[in-house]
Amino acid sequence: MAAESAVATFTDLKAPDLEAFEAIAAVAYAGLPEDFRALCKGLVIRVEDFPTEEVLKEMEAESDFDLLGLFQGTGMPFQSVQHSGAMPNMIWLYRRPILDYWAEHDETLGAVIAHVLVHEIGHHFGLSDEDMEAIEKRGE
Repeated sequence: MAAESAVATFTDLKAPDLEAFEAIAAVAYAGLPEDFRALCKGLVIRVEDFPTEEVLKEMEAESDFDLLGLFQGTGMPFQSVQHSGAMPNMIWLYRRPILDYWAEHDETLGAVIAHVLVHEIGHHFGLSDEDMEAIEKRGE
């Protein structure tokens, strides 16, 4: 009987839609170190199914699934008072490529999303890959 219950629950599972994915991303973001998040004021995080054709072309992606996320804007090391009035810096999370990556790896979806967030926010700060790895470890 317990096996039937588990199968019934399993057969109801679906990949998270955009709304649920945004909620998972919010939890993953909240789990990042507080001092790291404090530096992200004004940073906008958006979730879309896929990158736009323009982004794919600009990033020289070979398929719609090549980009898990993207930082768009002016990184902190390059900002100046001349940038006032510019669009806010944005992090894009691409749901379908992230789900595809998640399905192929032995990680939780939240861990994958947190990794993409740290990597893209790292671009905002101008951090090295080593810096980003250290931040991820602090958030675990």
